[in-house]
Amino acid sequence: MEFHGPILLVLSVAAVSSPRTRWPTLEAMRVGSLWRYPVKSLGGESVVSAEVTADGLAGDRGWGLVDPATGMILTARREPQLLFASAQLIDEQAVVLLPDGTQTTDDSVLSAWLGRDVELTRASTDAGGTFETTLTLDESGDWVQWIGRAGSFHDSTVSPLSLAAVDSFGDWEPKRFRINVHLEGLKARAEDPLVGSTLAVSTTSLRIDIVKQIDRCIVTTRPQLGNIERDLTVLKTVLAEHEGNLGIGAQVAEGGQLTVGDELMVVPNNPSA
Repeated sequence: MEFHGPILLVLSVAAVSSPRTRWPTLEAMRVGSLWRYPVKSLGGESVVSAEVTADGLAGDRGWGLVDPATGMILTARREPQLLFASAQLIDEQAVVLLPDGTQTTDDSVLSAWLGRDVELTRASTDAGGTFETTLTLDESGDWVQWIGRAGSFHDSTVSPLSLAAVDSFGDWEPKRFRINVHLEGLKARAEDPLVGSTLAVSTTSLRIDIVKQIDRCIVTTRPQLGNIERDLTVLKTVLAEHEGNLGIGAQVAEGGQLTVGDELMVVPNNPSA
């Protein structure tokens, strides 16, 4: 999960150097898997294909569980129990699957599960949600709040799409990081130099601008659905070896369809050079 800043591409790449471009030219870069997380902080679903819009993968973080008293979007930072439920899109509606197997969209059922009043709310195109986080690893410090982007409940204001090379996860379960696009064929951390470049799909209109590395928070260490156990070494390692980052975040310059197996290319900064 991204700290104050969530789509992830898995690429299969053969790299050849080119003196005319800022980054290596990536040939045969393929999407290995796509993951959509319909409800903020809940587990998601693997999809074969999805439309990518300015808000990221269609339906990704399109809903959230909102505290009606405060208007705050609940996240696993405050409510770790969220990590043990998942969500999927059924007829363009987010449906929550609770740990006991119950499928529901009913606010009273969701409230009973969490022991507090919540409302399953679709993101507004007019205003962003309110989020909060703590700036200390042990969560003993003050909590800060900010307003996310409109159109989805991504807590990142700048990068609604996340990508990472499969090898960058190492021995960790990729679901800890809630990446949308998993990239096959890249060596670990080979996606990092793509920051500042534009990627294109050869068969569709899709163009994405890679704008940042994704900084990670305490949620990556927590137990969650799928027998994923608590592991404090995850964040400690990411902080010590990778300056707190894992994966890259993108903005969508031009929307289009993205499908598992699609090849992606780096768009040269100056094709005529």
